[in-house]
Amino acid sequence: MPVIALDVMSGDLGARECVPAALLALAADPHLRLLLVGQRDVVEGELAQSRAAQRAAGDDDRGGGDLRSRLEVVDAPEVVTMTDSPREAIRRKKHSSMRIAVDLVHAGRAEAMVSSGNTGALTAIAHFVLKCLPQVERAPIMSAVPNASGFTHMLDLGANLRASAVQLEQFAVMGAIVARDVHGVASPRVGLLNIGEEEIKGHETIQEAHALLRARAATLAEGDPAAFRYAGFVEGHDIFTGEVDVVVTDGFTGNVALKTMEGVAALITQRMRAEFSATAASKLAALVARPVLKRVGAALDPRRYNGAVMVGLNGVVVKSHGRSDRVAVARAVATAALAVERGLMRHVSQALGGTHGAGGPGIAAEGAGARG
Repeated sequence: MPVIALDVMSGDLGARECVPAALLALAADPHLRLLLVGQRDVVEGELAQSRAAQRAAGDDDRGGGDLRSRLEVVDAPEVVTMTDSPREAIRRKKHSSMRIAVDLVHAGRAEAMVSSGNTGALTAIAHFVLKCLPQVERAPIMSAVPNASGFTHMLDLGANLRASAVQLEQFAVMGAIVARDVHGVASPRVGLLNIGEEEIKGHETIQEAHALLRARAATLAEGDPAAFRYAGFVEGHDIFTGEVDVVVTDGFTGNVALKTMEGVAALITQRMRAEFSATAASKLAALVARPVLKRVGAALDPRRYNGAVMVGLNGVVVKSHGRSDRVAVARAVATAALAVERGLMRHVSQALGGTHGAGGPGIAAEGAGARG
């Protein structure tokens, strides 16, 4: 039965969405236990409101008592705000909900933690308290974005603004493990984000990382069940084609790419709404197209893939989007529980223990080792 610590105070929406999210997550997984970390009075008040709303809706017999028995409120008087610097979060807010949730993982009371709070602060606290696994230099943030046939898993999305070639190689190994263990991709195809597919493209670090990955592919024993395929260099548009399952880059580039995707998606949505409401004819067209638009919207709903794993730490940390509602936070909790159940941390340690030798998951070259 996985035990997850949920920071219910952080993020833009805080306890009013995180507490109902906890109940949704518990209802969806009968084996889950949650530690709700936050200001006790606020958390208990939100729990009471959720219970009252359930009774008013006539759902009082849906296991509410059982849900309450599988959660515990852990008091945390302070909150890390979205404007706090990482230094302030570590030094001055040792009793924040974010810090205490990470501390619960470190102490062994929880097996994972989830927070919608300040990414920089969460990264700093997680590294400070939990530390990286011995084989890992830096822990990246990994999440999924929709592509033509499902999802592409990207890392790093902002934890490390710069990354060395060795770190990019480690990101590739860890990304493939998350894709396989958490998201069920049997034999992940991994691409290294670059400005072109050609062998000569890219700066020195990306070229060195490419060479490391190709060398690793060359030493792979054929038929290794833990293997994944290295597809070489990929470009930005390849994130959405479905030709690769994992895209590896540094945190600066990854975060810029992610924010650009969000901006484009918002622009398209805004323009479509404006065009469909411009005239009587377009409003009629909108009614006709509504079923299709609803299916497209559901498929691209970011709540379906919320929950970015900070992989490579001595504990499972999942970052939820800062504006996550209850559905999105519940999804992040489910991601954390799945990572625990499938032994993600152990698999990462085993794989990187054999990064430059036999015994760990390997990379199978695709074609001649690169797409270019």
